[in-house]
Amino acid sequence: MEQAIVAGGCFWCTEAVMKDVIGVTEVESGYIGGNAAHPTYKEVCSGATGHAEAVRVTYDADQLSFADLLDVFMGTHDPSQLNRQGNDVGTQYRSAIFPLDDDQRAEAEAAIARWDAEHAGQKAVTTIEGPAEWYPAEDYHQEYWEGEGQRNPYCLAVIPPKLMKLRKSFQKYLKTEA
Repeated sequence: MEQAIVAGGCFWCTEAVMKDVIGVTEVESGYIGGNAAHPTYKEVCSGATGHAEAVRVTYDADQLSFADLLDVFMGTHDPSQLNRQGNDVGTQYRSAIFPLDDDQRAEAEAAIARWDAEHAGQKAVTTIEGPAEWYPAEDYHQEYWEGEGQRNPYCLAVIPPKLMKLRKSFQKYLKTEA
């Protein structure tokens, strides 16, 4: 099993997408890239800590390469938006990849270049950051879409379009039960 850490706006949204990707066995929402130890959701939402809402994805590299995971990530959020995804605005919603080693860093650079090449006239502002300390989000943020999220108007407006984009553009990476 391998791990990847990515930030693409609201972690509830990124978690919901990644959970439907083949080879992914676990997705944990959390905070990374900031300057405060053990930040809380309220602190991160203030923008004062410098952390991004992110997900740590555990996946089977025999089923899904890191490069393919990054292509799904880049293709299911808008990496051309600086410090925002939809109505979520602030550095905590930035598009970022947090490589865990030099190989992941090289793959992250290649994924951004691929996205740029496929989107003439747009440029990804996705940053490559780290190393940085990972902090799991509070328990009520984990598996949010499967529970509370299905009753949350924000999630109902934002997550289904991302899942549709996943199904339309990345069908070969979908779990059969997705």
